[in-house]
Amino acid sequence: MDWLDALRTLRSERTPAVIVTLVMVRGHAPRNGGAKMVVSPDGIWGTVGGGNLEATAVSRARAMLAAGTAEPELLPLRLNDKAVTEYGVQCCGGEVTMLLEPVRVVPAVAVFGIGHVGIELARILSRHEIDLYLVDSRAEMLDDERLAQAGLLTGTVARVHVRRAPVPESVLTELPPGAHVLVMTHDHVEDLAIVDQSLRTPGVGSIGLIGSTAKWSRFRTKLVEAGHPESDLERVTTPIGIPEVTGKQPAVIAVSVAARILVQIEQAAPAS
Repeated sequence: MDWLDALRTLRSERTPAVIVTLVMVRGHAPRNGGAKMVVSPDGIWGTVGGGNLEATAVSRARAMLAAGTAEPELLPLRLNDKAVTEYGVQCCGGEVTMLLEPVRVVPAVAVFGIGHVGIELARILSRHEIDLYLVDSRAEMLDDERLAQAGLLTGTVARVHVRRAPVPESVLTELPPGAHVLVMTHDHVEDLAIVDQSLRTPGVGSIGLIGSTAKWSRFRTKLVEAGHPESDLERVTTPIGIPEVTGKQPAVIAVSVAARILVQIEQAAPAS
């Protein structure tokens, strides 16, 4: 498998990686400029020249993966017997610079309930590089014409997955690991069922619930009665959104919720 095929496979498997490119070569080096390699936490595809050159790049790439680094880095190395090396001497006589570009796991967000707030939230999130799941039990909320008018069927940055499910919580098993769940359906019974199942589903990331403190108080009682320990309930954020945005119009609430989930995505990135 070459580096490009490997990268496609890693992205589909939601495995983070670093692309290493030999961007500049002065003098003699094992490979010409443009040589590429892909490094994952436990695999390597392609080569930038072997020896200390390649081993140093692999070591730095894996340190970036462990730290969840998002920004690319330049890594210069001299190839002579006087250069300080960790993985053996290379006496080609040249000097190289490598570009290390992290390819992070694409975050996933599932919006349960595509009503007035949900559709506005989907508009905003569709402009970001995420896997966006739109889930509703009502067929009319996921009508093609409605979604098209909201700009959710074509031209999105996000990969949009539309799921009409009479039992919305059943979609939780389809979500990729670490998916952020936002619960805002038209029915408090549905909301409770989704929160309950989210707490029981391995791999679910953050859980956000729209509503008042009174609603959460009722939900909390029922969730404890259903067997959830108090410590697990701390995973649920409600009300969702940032407190500085206080308006109640659907578009305003959507901005507030989107701001909060984008912060949570950044906070979760190193663990991807």
